[in-house]
Amino acid sequence: MKIIFLGTGTSHGVPIVGCSCRVCTSTDHKNFRNRSSIHIDVSNHSIVIDTPAEFRLTTLKYKIKKIDAVLLTHCHSDHIAGLDDIRRYNELQNSKISIYGNERTLKEVKSRFAYIFKKTQEGGGKPKLILKKIKPYCEFKTGNLKIIPILVKHGSLDVMSYRINNFVYMTDVSYIPQKSFEYLKDIKVLVLDALRKEKHPTHFNLSQAIETAKKINPEKVYFTHISHRLDHSSTEKKLPVNMQLAYDGLEVSF
Repeated sequence: MKIIFLGTGTSHGVPIVGCSCRVCTSTDHKNFRNRSSIHIDVSNHSIVIDTPAEFRLTTLKYKIKKIDAVLLTHCHSDHIAGLDDIRRYNELQNSKISIYGNERTLKEVKSRFAYIFKKTQEGGGKPKLILKKIKPYCEFKTGNLKIIPILVKHGSLDVMSYRINNFVYMTDVSYIPQKSFEYLKDIKVLVLDALRKEKHPTHFNLSQAIETAKKINPEKVYFTHISHRLDHSSTEKKLPVNMQLAYDGLEVSF
């Protein structure tokens, strides 16, 4: 399995427009964060989790030439705003692409991208999508790959985390239901939401993320969905030995 972090930032991205804090003005490239998204390649099966506004730019930068499936965590704009750019992959692959999400997420996709599903003038083309509804804890397959959606709560909103083999991607989370921990055993790599040091009503802060990661006990943890309130270098120095902040462009193979 090979993972590329296409983005590791919160909904504003980093730098934030109009901000002159030390992270937003940093020259460290690890402090530059597009909205959170990840690319996964398993035995040449190519998956993207979430399509934020920078989706086209990141797929160009990191040379993502094929997408077999898109997994959506939830319906907030910073996770689906770039969905239209899937249309280029339809052309490259001459095929429709499956989009997986829970009922609420797919309903929002149909609403926000209504033109995709209507007979309208296409101009430069429209995405050709197959919407596939998933439910928490109900395993599904894309290609020969088995995936388990795991429910977490983002405030009051249901969000899908995803387990692929011994890898779990879990963003936008403030609470993990007890049942979900049953599906978080024997993990090798965990990607987990860690917004900032201060508490937040709909995200884990850094200390909550560290505590949760210790409870799940994977071999390696990468924190994502990071705001401008966490400087990469100084934060990393204080993390437990098996934990680190992810950054845009980070590649992990295992």
